[in-house]
Formats: sequence, structure tokens, C-alpha cells
Amino acid sequence: MVESNHRILSYARTLAPPSGWKVEVSGDTVVITATPSTLHQFNLLSLRRQFEAHRPADLMPSENTDLASPNVGKLRNPDLTYIPLSAVELGGNEVPAEQAAIAVEIVSPSNPENDLVGKVRDYPLMGIPLYLLIDPREGDITLYSEPSGSGYHQRWIGRFGDRVPIPAPFDFELATDALLRYPV
Repeated sequence: MVESNHRILSYARTLAPPSGWKVEVSGDTVVITATPSTLHQFNLLSLRRQFEAHRPADLMPSENTDLASPNVGKLRNPDLTYIPLSAVELGGNEVPAEQAAIAVEIVSPSNPENDLVGKVRDYPLMGIPLYLLIDPREGDITLYSEPSGSGYHQRWIGRFGDRVPIPAPFDFELATDALLRYPV
């Protein structure tokens, strides 16, 4: 299994998707997704501005950085993550997933299962301590925390307009009243 995961991960790293597309690996599956809409980008900007105001000095924001976990055969590319400044020394576009402080995803209307199922399964295995999931289809928000090999042990659920308690290292309440839902 581990050898197979390494082969798939190695193969995915050789792919050069067309402009506007990104590549991820989840177990034995290569996932190719389109870049997001302007509404998606607006919501991401709203979130990023708030995280920036509470960002620890040793972390930097990164959009569309590959978070890699070769040991579990995962390569994921969150909409937004915060990684140590020291990750710059690694060069390239790939960072060990366990260095990420959080993964933030805005559900895609074209492939919601990737965020709602695949990443809920993969991120805790990759050692990512926080997973903030924003779903503009229904106006739902979920914050996952306390990862283990069997998933996240804690889950906070809310709706657009609620204040989300973001724990350390950010330690603030995220306002979500400016988030927009996808048109029906």
C-alpha cells in the first residue's frame, strides 16, 4: 500500500495541469479541480483578512500550496493555509502537511465531495490540526480540530452569520456575516 501511494504521489507531481487547474492526491485517486469563481475568491478574501489580523508572527498565509504527506499518500492543496515562515527555505510549491497550522476550504459547487468527504478524511491523517470548511451552497460552516488517525475528535458547526471560535495559534472569533452564498 505504501509503495502504491508513493507511485501515485510521484506520478501526480509530474502532471502539469492547464492554467486554471490544480492537482491533488487522496490515497489511490488523483483529483484535478478547476480554479474557483469570483464569489469563492470574495469569501476567501473575507476569511484571510480576519486570519491576518490574528496571525502569529512566525506563520505566513499561503493560497494553493501543496501540502504533502508521503507516508499516507496524500497531496492536498487547500484554498488557504498558514505555514511556518521557515517553509520558504524548502523552496518549491510543496510543504510537509504537518507544518500547516490550518487548512481552509470553501466548498466547490462542482465537486463538493472533495471538501466534504475526501478532505475531512485526509486532513487529520496528514496531521493538520484545524480544518475550517465553508459551504456557500447552504451557508454552513464546520470547524474540525483535534486530529488523529481516525479523524477529527472535535467539530464545531454553525451557519453564515455565526462567530466561529478559532483556537490557538490564532485565538479569535471569526465573523462570517459578510460571507456570500452561491446563487440558487
